[in-house]
Amino acid sequence: MGRSQSLPRGGGDPRFGPDADDTGCPILHVDMDAFYASVEVRYRPELRGRPVVVGGVGPRGVVSSASYEARRYGVRSAMPTSRARALCPHAVYLPPDFPRYTAASRAVMQIFRDVTPLVEPLSLDEAFLDVAGARRLFGRPAEIARTIRARVVADQGLTCSVGVGPSKFVAKLGSTRAKPDGLLVVPAGQVLDFLHPLPVSALWGVGERSEQSLRRLGLATIGDLAEAPYGMLRRAVGDAAAAHLRDLAAGQDPRRVNPEQVEKSIGAETTFETDVTDRQEIRRVLLALADKVGARLRRAGQVGRTVSVKVRMADFRTVNRSRTLDVSTDTAREVFDTVWALFTALDPDEPIRLVGVRVEGLAGAGRTPRQLALGAPERGWREAEAAMDAAVARFGRSVIGPASLLGRAEPRRNENPPRP
Repeated sequence: MGRSQSLPRGGGDPRFGPDADDTGCPILHVDMDAFYASVEVRYRPELRGRPVVVGGVGPRGVVSSASYEARRYGVRSAMPTSRARALCPHAVYLPPDFPRYTAASRAVMQIFRDVTPLVEPLSLDEAFLDVAGARRLFGRPAEIARTIRARVVADQGLTCSVGVGPSKFVAKLGSTRAKPDGLLVVPAGQVLDFLHPLPVSALWGVGERSEQSLRRLGLATIGDLAEAPYGMLRRAVGDAAAAHLRDLAAGQDPRRVNPEQVEKSIGAETTFETDVTDRQEIRRVLLALADKVGARLRRAGQVGRTVSVKVRMADFRTVNRSRTLDVSTDTAREVFDTVWALFTALDPDEPIRLVGVRVEGLAGAGRTPRQLALGAPERGWREAEAAMDAAVARFGRSVIGPASLLGRAEPRRNENPPRP
C-alpha cells in the first residue's frame, strides 16, 4: 500500500465481512494489532486499558507503535514523540524492546506455519498465507482465519486482524479495513465493488505526491482511476506506475505467496539527542552500529559485499556512500573499517543529526566462498566475534564488546523496524 492510512471498517456492508463467501479466496493477510504496544501490555498487565506509546523517548524520538487507547487521542506511528506527548501527556511512554518483539513474532509465525508452509512474513507483525492446500485439514479460508485468530489470543495473549481475498493486494486491504481485532472476507466476484469506493491512497505505490497529482486530475477514488484514460494516468505518474495502478484498480495482482523471502540488507542507525560535531563520538557510534550489524549478520547466517554509511546533517540533508568489497563479510571489524573510511572521505564540516550503517548484497554464509588474504592468519576477527556472540548470548551485551565501547551506554538507535 502507499503510506500508512486508516480505511473505513467493513462491518457496515454485509457483502464484505467475516461471513462473506470465501470461494476462490485462498490468500490471507494477518496483521497484528498495535504489535509493539500489545506485547508490552502483555508483559505489564497493569497497563491494560491505558494509553501506551512505544518509541524513542528523547527529544527527537519517533513513535513506533501506539495502543488503540492512545490512538483515540490522535497518536500515530511515525509521529514525533514530542507531538505524541502534547496530544496524550498521560500515556505511558516506553523505549522499544526489539528482542522481546522478535520472540513474540517467532511464536506468532509458528502458529501460521502450523496451518500452511506457504507463509511470507512482511515484517515482525504481518504476513501473507496461502491456505489453498490447507482446506482439507482445516476447512475453508475464513474458518482457517478464525482458527488462527483464536490461537494467537489463546497462545500469545495478542490480537490480530485478518483479510481474506483472492489476491495479496485485496487481502491486505481487507485486514486494514478489519482493524482492530477483526476478520473481513472480500469475495472474488465482488472485488471491484470493494475496491472502487476506496481512496486512491489505498493503492500500493501511491504516496503523498502521487495522490496529489491524481487528485488534481479529479481522481479521488480507485473507481475514478479505473475509468480514467490511460494517457492521463501516464502523464500524471509515468508509464510504469500507470500500468501498475491500472492493474491494481482492476483487481489484478498475480503475485504468489513466497515463503522464501530473504532480507536484502541488514542495518542500524542512530539519531543523536543533539547534533554532533565531535569526530571521536561519531567514530564510537559507528563502531557500535557496525558491531550490531555484524552480530545480526552472523545470527541470520548471512554475509554481504556492499557496505554503506548514511549521514544526515542538521538541516536534514542526507548523504549515502557505499563500497563493494572483494569478498563478502559478516565481521564487524571489516564493516567498521569500510564505514569509517567512507565517512572520513566524506569529511562533513557541519553538525550531524544521524548516522547509519548497512550491509547489502546478502547471501547465505555457507554458500559463499571465503578468500583468505595473503599472510592473514587462518583464524582471526570472525572467530573472535563468533566467540563474543556466544558470550553475549550467555551473559548479556554489557559483559563484552569492542574496547572503546566498554563502560559506555549503548547509543540510542533506530534499526528500521517494520511498521507495527
